[in-house]
Amino acid sequence: MKIRSGLLMLLLMVVTTFAEAAPNNNEPVKSKKEVAAMTPAERDARVATIIKRVEEIKAMDKSNLSRSERKELKKELRDLNKEARVFGRGGIYLSVGAILVIILILILVL
Repeated sequence: MKIRSGLLMLLLMVVTTFAEAAPNNNEPVKSKKEVAAMTPAERDARVATIIKRVEEIKAMDKSNLSRSERKELKKELRDLNKEARVFGRGGIYLSVGAILVIILILILVL
């Protein structure tokens, strides 16, 4: 009986933790499908708009802002970052371990 109650408590803790961490954005970030449907000119224009807004925020004098205004700016920057990632060009990322494995395989094969 103790094991079941312990598992139940653990399950409740995990569920509440992930529910707390779930994003609650009012305006959803563009999905990959929406980005794929955009023309290259529209994508470039949106990326330029994002970059311009980020530069505006960086240039702001934040010392005069209230705590809530700074929080809103941070949230906006996070949202812009998420949207910019969707527009990302992608690429291949290799860890050091993967590179070592590839080198070892090449040495063994040759």
